[in-house]
Amino acid sequence: MYKHIMVPLDGSELAECVFSQLETVVKSCQIAPKVTLVRVVTPLKLYGGLDFGGAVEYISPEQIQRLEDDNKKAAQDYLAKQVSRLKVQGINAEAEVTFGLASETLTKYAEKNGVDLIIIATHGRSGINEWFWGSVAERVLKTSKIPVLMVRPNGCGLVQQPK
Repeated sequence: MYKHIMVPLDGSELAECVFSQLETVVKSCQIAPKVTLVRVVTPLKLYGGLDFGGAVEYISPEQIQRLEDDNKKAAQDYLAKQVSRLKVQGINAEAEVTFGLASETLTKYAEKNGVDLIIIATHGRSGINEWFWGSVAERVLKTSKIPVLMVRPNGCGLVQQPK
């Protein structure tokens, strides 16, 4: 059914809760799909237009580049561990680190690379929290032409269910 599944990860335990859903989807496919784990590294100057209290003015372009390179390396290391974890389960996974604004970069990556399903975790925020913090998952859902499976944290035991 699906040939290429993209799983955006941000390094959090919450984002990893999609793995149980991913495994179910992969097992339901007659031919094992390719799974690409994607982590977006945001350029330092793009963090909400903030300049970190003027600190960016005092950081040289070389230091900014080094910090961004360190972030990319950390993202690659993280994704390599997750790919290994999935391969042990028999899932054909690979990793991709991209650079830019998360929701835009994820949507463009999916469209350019023949992804036919995006499986992404959502914090499940609503109201003022969602408006203030924003939601990468919500923006991907709203802007993607590709089907999106959103997984809430309740499904993976990270959030206590009310009694």
